[in-house]
Amino acid sequence: MTGIRAAGGVPWRPGAGGIEVCVVHRPRYGDWTLPKGKLEPAEHPLVAAVREVAEESDVRGVPQVRLPSAHYRSEGHPKVVDYWSMRAVASGGFQPDTEVDEVRWLPVDDAARLVSYPHDAEVLAAFAALPPVTATLLVVRHGHAGTRGTGTGPDTARPLDSEGWAQAYALAELVALIRPQRLLSASPRRCVQTLDPAAARLDLPIEVCSDLDEPRAGQQPDERALALAACLLGLAGAGGSAAVCSQGKVIPRALEQLTGRVGEDFNTPKGGGWLLAFTGDTLLTAERL
Repeated sequence: MTGIRAAGGVPWRPGAGGIEVCVVHRPRYGDWTLPKGKLEPAEHPLVAAVREVAEESDVRGVPQVRLPSAHYRSEGHPKVVDYWSMRAVASGGFQPDTEVDEVRWLPVDDAARLVSYPHDAEVLAAFAALPPVTATLLVVRHGHAGTRGTGTGPDTARPLDSEGWAQAYALAELVALIRPQRLLSASPRRCVQTLDPAAARLDLPIEVCSDLDEPRAGQQPDERALALAACLLGLAGAGGSAAVCSQGKVIPRALEQLTGRVGEDFNTPKGGGWLLAFTGDTLLTAERL
């Protein structure tokens, strides 16, 4: 049997008595649930989660932390729903329809009592256990750029190839989801180009920062990884959100430094990346995209 993939979120906002979350009522099923929906063909789960939350609840959410996935059967098929916590940045204009006819903003405990399914209550419990998220960073590795050592110029001038440009445009959609205030890139041309589509989409400049570079001749890998980790901590300390493009030789060791999980697989393929959530200067989660 073919499994069903879906995605959704726990949209939240500050309320008079504390944090409030959004739940929706579906008249077809007569249930209260978290906003979610099926993935479109080839759609990234994070993109689907933000889209479905907007479509079902008219809430524009900025994803922050990956929450537990729900696993159950729907109409005889196994179904997996991926969830993220989402800071609500805009809402309003909701119009009841045949899919969702009511939206409620409630304290987390009240929402957990209202939802119709235990797996939704479990997702809400995981959300409630989170400390406040003060910064969100998207850390990506540059897109495909041919093979190192080919070409006549310096390696730092090696450009993205057609596959790399396709990856850059796909990453731009993910970068836009976190609504970054800053875009930062390592020095090589391929890194800057990887953020070019996001910069055009968001009308933001790309800041080139050598602290994001991988080691050059005579430099120690650990030294460069520490420089990247320090840069990420500095961005986290400033709060808000940012997107960073770095290189494959430093991202894994920088994430080891930030997480303290030495030996874990943080290898990052070209065009891949991580969603990092911080509370102050403490890394809460590092989720592979």
